[in-house]
Amino acid sequence: MKCVVTGASGHIGNVLVRKLVEKGYKIKAFVLKDEKIDYLKELPIEISYGDVRDLESLKQAFHGADEVFHLAGIIDIGTTNKKLIYSVNVEGTKNVLEACKQEKVKRLIYTSSVHAITERPKGEIIYETKEFEEEKVKGLYAKTKAAATKYLLENVSSQPEIIIVHPSGVIGPYEYIPSNLGQLIIDCANKKIGAYLEGGYNFVDVRDVAEGTIEAAEKGKNGECYILAGHQISVKELMLEIEKITKVKMPSFKIARWFAYATGFLSEIYYKIVKEKPLFTSYAVYTLGTNSNFSIDKAQKELGYKIRPMEETLKDTVEWFRKMGKIK
Repeated sequence: MKCVVTGASGHIGNVLVRKLVEKGYKIKAFVLKDEKIDYLKELPIEISYGDVRDLESLKQAFHGADEVFHLAGIIDIGTTNKKLIYSVNVEGTKNVLEACKQEKVKRLIYTSSVHAITERPKGEIIYETKEFEEEKVKGLYAKTKAAATKYLLENVSSQPEIIIVHPSGVIGPYEYIPSNLGQLIIDCANKKIGAYLEGGYNFVDVRDVAEGTIEAAEKGKNGECYILAGHQISVKELMLEIEKITKVKMPSFKIARWFAYATGFLSEIYYKIVKEKPLFTSYAVYTLGTNSNFSIDKAQKELGYKIRPMEETLKDTVEWFRKMGKIK
C-alpha cells in the first residue's frame, strides 16, 4: 500500500509514519522545505517537500498514492495568526481533497480534532456527529477544524473515500518540538511551576491515536467520523502522577480558573515578548473547564481502538523528554 502523510514531522505525524513503516506500508512524508526532519530521514521512507497551500506540490506528492493521511495544520491555542491558520487548516484541506481527486487517490484519512465538535453541557456524553459549524465552537483552532471537517463531509464521494478521526488532547513520547502540554510536563519535572490550575481535560497517548488512525484507514467507513479519545484527568491528577514519576514535588498553590481566564491575554503578550510558548492562554484555560467526556464506543466497536493507561503514557513521556535533554 502506497500512502502519503502530510504533516509527517508533527507529533502524531511522525509516530504515524513509524507505525506505518512497521506495518509494511510504502511511505512518502510530505513536509515543508525548511523543516528540520533528521528524525524522519533515518526511516526507510521517501521525503516530498511542499506546502498544502500549493496544489501543484500536493499533486506531485500524491501521484501514484493509494491513501493520503492528512495531518498537516497549525495548532494554535492563542489568538494570533488568523489569516495564516485559516489558509493552512481550511484552504490547505480543500487543496488536499482536490489533489486526491485529480491524482485518483482511493482514500483520504483526515485528522480533525474533538475541538471541532460543538460543546455539550457537563454530565453529557459526547458522541460523533456530522454537524460542524465554526460559529458554534470557541477558539481559532477549533473553528478551522470545524470548517475543514464540514467541507470534507459535504464532499464525500466514491473517490476518494473520506474518513475522519477526532483525537482529544494528545500526549506521549516522540515529541521533538514540545507542545503546550509537553512543555507543562517538562516544566513540572524541572520544578519551574509554582501553581496549578483547577480543571482538566481528556488526554490520549499519541501512539494510540496513530494506531487508531491506521485502523480507521483499514476498517473505517466512507463518510464516517471516529473519536480517538483517552482518559479524563484533572490538572492536579496529571501533576501528581508526574510527581510520582519524577519525585519532584508538585506545587500546592491552586489558581482559580476564572482568574487565569481573565488574565490569560496578559500571559499571551508576555510570552510573545520573551519569545516563548505560553503554557496557559485564555483559550486553554477555557478548555480546562469544558465537558471532555468523549465516547470512544464507536471507534472501539468498528475499528478495534484501544487505549493504554495514562500512568504508562506519562512515564514514557517523561523518559522521552529526559532522553531529549529537556528534563534535568
